[in-house]
Amino acid sequence: MATIGLLFGMEDTFPTALREKINELGEKDGITAEFCAIDLWKSDEPKHYDVVLDRISQDVPFYRAVLKNMTLAGTRVINNPFWMNADEKFFSYAICAKAGIHVPKTVLVPSKGMPPDTTPRSFRNLRFPLSWDEMFEYVGFPAYFKPHAGGGWKSVYKVTNKEDFFRAYDETDQLVMTLQENIEFDEYYRCYCLGKKYIHIMPYEPRNPHHLRYAAEFTPSKKLQKEMEDGCLTICETLGYDFNTIEFAVKDGIPYAIDFTNPAPDAERSSVGEENFAWILEHSAKLLMESAKEVAKKKKALPKKGQTWREMILG
Repeated sequence: MATIGLLFGMEDTFPTALREKINELGEKDGITAEFCAIDLWKSDEPKHYDVVLDRISQDVPFYRAVLKNMTLAGTRVINNPFWMNADEKFFSYAICAKAGIHVPKTVLVPSKGMPPDTTPRSFRNLRFPLSWDEMFEYVGFPAYFKPHAGGGWKSVYKVTNKEDFFRAYDETDQLVMTLQENIEFDEYYRCYCLGKKYIHIMPYEPRNPHHLRYAAEFTPSKKLQKEMEDGCLTICETLGYDFNTIEFAVKDGIPYAIDFTNPAPDAERSSVGEENFAWILEHSAKLLMESAKEVAKKKKALPKKGQTWREMILG
């Protein structure tokens, strides 16, 4: 027997359909799925689930702490809750650039407002004035000004000149920001990548109203499709994601990875459409059942004196 837990927030159609799909397909193998039941959590809490699909801890710190503790008991959490502590978009752009992925030129910008419990004396290593003109020349205009971490299109500005930039900067308070090159794309694609092996490429038009964004009128060539598939695998292998979406803006035939740190990518039926929903449902169930079988076969080793926390988790 193996049990899969589903941890989620406000979404409705995907978790319910996924639970039903797993219970239908997993019956012959003794694999069941249920919605996670989380209570007060003891430091030595026993294992409740073989695998947990996390769809919400990026917004709920309590859940993130619970999930990290679950891994000590032998649960495999998808996505890895420890990587999420290190993950932020600017760092991920830098990593993927080193891995050979085309990414837009990006510059990290310190927050306009000072963090709590700091004073100007806290910033004596920060050079003033900052090299604004050098940054503008490097990135160019128009550009996107957005937080170095976070998502959901919050606090994102399209700036067309210096005046736009500084007007936006004045509104960002304590957010650490990035200024990023705008890729004037010919085509745009959003790709699911599950388990670092299952890939689904979806034509996507972010300039359309939200309900029409999957109604894009272009399809990738075989060459472009292969490049994006390879890019998805490289990104998810490099960053350690088992459940992710990667967005590529294609300019002059080159796919630029624009958004690729999505721990809980949109999977609602009304949003992604029936065809895409059917794919994500089938392959999510497949990935989770495969993972549950692997965990059920693996006997969790007892911690040994002198082990690091990472060694304890890996068993």
